[in-house]
Amino acid sequence: MARFKSINDIINQVAIEVGIPKQADIFASTDPASEQLIYLSNSAGYELLQSEAWEGLVREYDITTQSTDTGKYPLPDDFAYMINQTGWDRSNNVPMLGPLSAQEWQYLEGRDLVSHTIYASFREVENEFWLFPQPPPDGLDIHFEYISRNWVQPKGVVGTFDDKVTDPSDIELYEPILFERLLKVRFLEARGFDTTAATTQLERAFGSWAAKDKGAAVLNAGAGRRGFPYLNGFRNTPDTGYGG
Repeated sequence: MARFKSINDIINQVAIEVGIPKQADIFASTDPASEQLIYLSNSAGYELLQSEAWEGLVREYDITTQSTDTGKYPLPDDFAYMINQTGWDRSNNVPMLGPLSAQEWQYLEGRDLVSHTIYASFREVENEFWLFPQPPPDGLDIHFEYISRNWVQPKGVVGTFDDKVTDPSDIELYEPILFERLLKVRFLEARGFDTTAATTQLERAFGSWAAKDKGAAVLNAGAGRRGFPYLNGFRNTPDTGYGG
């Protein structure tokens, strides 16, 4: 059995559970309940997107700065939100500072600290990724991870993703049982039915699969495993020449 299921199979599973007929092709059906399940599926996809940083939706963004850059870069078309503390300046082997607040950004601009700034810093403004200093130095190798809003993969199309289901063979990239549980609750709600039992099932599925989606960290009663704060002589500063 495949790890993921087509949206046609998922909707039919929910349809049987709530007592409505299954369809050979959910998108070709004229049944109002089937049409409603399609719309609710797209809503459920966005809802799960916001609830957890699912590993299947993690993407990496990278920039290599050029001397002609303004320091303002468009975010990826599928950008939903950045994963905290994944921003790194790999050219200098240090984490980036940010996201900066408006007050912090204006402080840096107002103090003219370009010649004294140790780290590249960033903020998200106007659907863009802004680097400080502006313009940035040439050759910074900037990376961060983000969650993609594209939670759908057309079957058989490698490397192509979308943000809604449009075909019965489309694959949703969440754990199927979790998606089915959420879709069932939203359908029952929309129809005015009792959702108590279905909500309990959803909560159990979410708690289980959110925990299983990524490996758990090793618990440590001492210092953090990554050695934060960011300046650490064993991890992210050179052996010689720092501050010279």
